Amino acid sequence: MSSPLSPAPSAPDTPHVIDPAGGCPHALNARLRAQGAVAEVVLPGGVPGAVVLGHEALKEFLAHPDAAKGGRHFPALHDGTIPPDWPLRVFADAQGMHTADEADHRRLRALVGKAFTARQVERLRPRVEELTAGLLDDLERAAAASPDGTADLRTHLALPLPMSVICELLGVDPEHRGRLHHLSNTVIVSTDTAPAEVMAAVRELVELIAAIAAARRADPGEDLTSALIAAREGDGDRLSEAELTGTMRLMLVAGHETTLNLISNAVRALCTHRDQLALVREGKATWSDVVDETLRWDGPISWFPFRYPTRDLTLDGTVIPRGTPVLAGYTAAGRDEAFHGPDADRFDLTRPTAARSLSFGHGAHYCVGAPLARLEATIALERLFARFPDLDLALPEGELPRQRSFIGNSVEALPVRPTRAAPA
Repeated sequence: MSSPLSPAPSAPDTPHVIDPAGGCPHALNARLRAQGAVAEVVLPGGVPGAVVLGHEALKEFLAHPDAAKGGRHFPALHDGTIPPDWPLRVFADAQGMHTADEADHRRLRALVGKAFTARQVERLRPRVEELTAGLLDDLERAAAASPDGTADLRTHLALPLPMSVICELLGVDPEHRGRLHHLSNTVIVSTDTAPAEVMAAVRELVELIAAIAAARRADPGEDLTSALIAAREGDGDRLSEAELTGTMRLMLVAGHETTLNLISNAVRALCTHRDQLALVREGKATWSDVVDETLRWDGPISWFPFRYPTRDLTLDGTVIPRGTPVLAGYTAAGRDEAFHGPDADRFDLTRPTAARSLSFGHGAHYCVGAPLARLEATIALERLFARFPDLDLALPEGELPRQRSFIGNSVEALPVRPTRAAPA
């Protein structure tokens, strides 16, 4: 396949070939960003694409009227160039709020957005606090039962908290939650999974979500799935079956995977930057500052697919041809020295621009669940370090197993020692 970009003169001749196994993205981001705000890449399967790495360029691109989300703007997806089993096809073929444009996007977002307003999210605070307290009990019990006094924070807190909340919002029965996470991780996060396994997981995930929707259709409740079904059945052209399942899949996956990584990355950052944790304890920074700086410094999503220029589009001197699949380089933009300053690599809770991270997106597709993710993360972090002020990692940071993904950005496991402070 030919090269998709007209690169700036300083860009390398050979495009970066994306490693499906991913790993820590920051050194790669710095190397590519040094060549310019836009880089040419080769996606898994040999598909040419691009990634936007600079903060200002990404901000412009995310809100650009000529950058579409719908897969119909990706010609190679439909002309036989890309095979049916291409693992990343799941991102381009999905139907829902995250792949809709203009009027369709506004229609779908209006249906979902009512559940995620600041006021509605604040009403969830008591439930999030209750769940957090119970999960911290589980974390402590797991560590006490372990021979070395450690427990996996992802398993016992960072995953079950957002998973429980989003499933309760959507009316998903508890017995489905473990399987939903496994499938969403296989389909969305683990980008080195074999194509056949991805396709099988996609089919099972769609079938499971359809079964959840059928259960709510038969027995409606005060949940978001029931509300989406009622909107569809009240006005036949409001929400198609594919849009219903696509929107539910988006809510289930985005509603827990990103917050899982956000909480995990924040804990890692605080445990390896005890001076910054001290600022919070001394009242010189807040838990909201921790969330904002984690989103900037080590965001939960690294390179996210896709947007497609609907015409040849120039960003930072680089022309991205029409129809090119473009990744949003969130972790790269978060450490862009041109925007965040020469110390962009430093985790600093007093940084004045931390709140201007693009990790939740920008423009019309700004993450509708951002208020909920912030609520869950701030409560989890505050309660975790209040109960276990001496909490520390059980392994050195460099030995923690990384997610095998260039989309998700975190570790696969986070063993910690949740010890309470010794009595005064």
